[in-house]
Amino acid sequence: MEHSITIEGLSGIGAGAKRFLEETEDRKIVAFYGSMGAGKTTFITALCHELGVREDAVSSPTFAIVNEYRGKGGGSIFHFDFYRINRLSEALDIGFYDYIDSGCPCLIEWPGNIEGLLPEETLRVRISVLDNGSRQLSWED
Repeated sequence: MEHSITIEGLSGIGAGAKRFLEETEDRKIVAFYGSMGAGKTTFITALCHELGVREDAVSSPTFAIVNEYRGKGGGSIFHFDFYRINRLSEALDIGFYDYIDSGCPCLIEWPGNIEGLLPEETLRVRISVLDNGSRQLSWED
């Protein structure tokens, strides 16, 4: 079944994140596809805030590859950015499977660089920029 959410600017991102979490509540591994500047990091930041991460705790893991945040109840949330990954072995070297097997939410930017490592149950979400500047998230389940 095809799903989509349109976010009409930064003022609507919190509501969009909340709706996304409601519609995908049991999905732990989420891969976000989109061009540079589409809003992947911004949307993941909103998701993390909805999951109880402190407002100032979320940052892009572009150089670190993975950041760990604490959500409601102290549970871990892992935020990956594979933009700088050139070989699958680099993802394996950071223990990628340990993270995705943890049962904790794993939010992945630039998943195309590690496509061969993503498990079947990964929810693949496309973020597109519409002509009016709005963002559209789309996925199938």
